[in-house]
Amino acid sequence: MLALWAGLGYYSRARNLHRAAQACVERHGGELPADLEALSALPGIGRSTAAAILAQAHGQRHAILDGNVRRVLARHARIEDEVTSAPVQKRLWTLAEALLPEARLADYTQAVMDLGATVCTPRNPRCGNCPVRDDCGALAAGVVASLPRKRAARTVPRRDTCLVLLRDDAGRVLLERRPPSGIWGGLWSLPEAADAAAARDRVGVHFGTATAFEALPDFEHAFTHFRLRMTPLAATLHAPATAIGDNGDLRWVDRAARATLGLPRPIAALLDRLDGTDGPSRVTPRRKPRPEDP
Repeated sequence: MLALWAGLGYYSRARNLHRAAQACVERHGGELPADLEALSALPGIGRSTAAAILAQAHGQRHAILDGNVRRVLARHARIEDEVTSAPVQKRLWTLAEALLPEARLADYTQAVMDLGATVCTPRNPRCGNCPVRDDCGALAAGVVASLPRKRAARTVPRRDTCLVLLRDDAGRVLLERRPPSGIWGGLWSLPEAADAAAARDRVGVHFGTATAFEALPDFEHAFTHFRLRMTPLAATLHAPATAIGDNGDLRWVDRAARATLGLPRPIAALLDRLDGTDGPSRVTPRRKPRPEDP
């Protein structure tokens, strides 16, 4: 499944989806529970998502508060405090519950999400087409563009890692399966080390005899909470250690086989660039990374 999911970024969601399905089989007879508490207890399903499922699938009277709805409510009620603070979140949940209709809960839930997604948009909102514009506090005060107020942007930290890019005499690349949790959890990637010296030590101790180490241009990739700067260290492994096989967390992979494995997008792009050049020194680093869910 991860091979199909690779590159989309939401790897934790894929894992949670699988875990939630397993929990439904184990605890709920293979059915998705129709109870807010039980549904919210499933991996990856929070209060708002559970409420949306129950309102739309079963017509139950539960409020939702996704990003679109939060923006609509913050503007309509002219809430000028920072929207992610605990007091404001509590106020928004109270508003969302107070506005629930007595009937047609599925229609209302979809409508309020669509209102935020298509009319009360983050930029250039279409206030002239809004069905609740007559009593919108932000519109009346002329502050629609400045609401909802968000927390001031903070400096995103940067981490560094060294990618161990080993090829064997047949041109195959050594890949390592990442731990199930953390960034790129469960995907196949290049082995890593803290720096070039640690990378050489790891190769000599765990992988075998390598020659002609070459540091390739570093490149960065953005995650939700940090930026990762990666420096590939390329070498050819002439005497692979016998411990490297094809059934554990280390695997020699040729270009065709990579398509059947789940690789993080920047790692796949790096390997594709290497395959398309005459040598590793001509790799062009990617400079515009996209945010991902670790």
